[in-house]
Amino acid sequence: MALDVLIVDDSPAMRSFIGRVLDLSGMEIGERLEAGHGAEALEILNKSWVDVILTDINMPVMNGEEFLTAVCARGDLRTVPVVVVSTDSTGSRMERMLSLGAKGYVKKPFSPELLREELERVLEVSHGGNE
Repeated sequence: MALDVLIVDDSPAMRSFIGRVLDLSGMEIGERLEAGHGAEALEILNKSWVDVILTDINMPVMNGEEFLTAVCARGDLRTVPVVVVSTDSTGSRMERMLSLGAKGYVKKPFSPELLREELERVLEVSHGGNE
């Protein structure tokens, strides 16, 4: 089953890079949507369903914490796993994002294998291991 993915990052170059890494990961990727900040991502999510969201933390307009809080507050999005992809890998930041509802955390820079492993773990947990 192809995964529909939303990539949320204020850097177009990073969104493109994450997309290439997804392509190289060996996972079957369906639709790949992109947003430059959390508010734009919420607009996309009003129109399109995705299987997983990859989001940065430090972004203008609506940062990753605010976006994650908004996603988790919406009943229709609560089941969509969110994986944080960030250069900020301090223990306190990771704990904060996980406590807000993130299902996974990947530190930039990362390999296609690492991203695949984290996505597989998150998706298996989200689907109760019954995929």
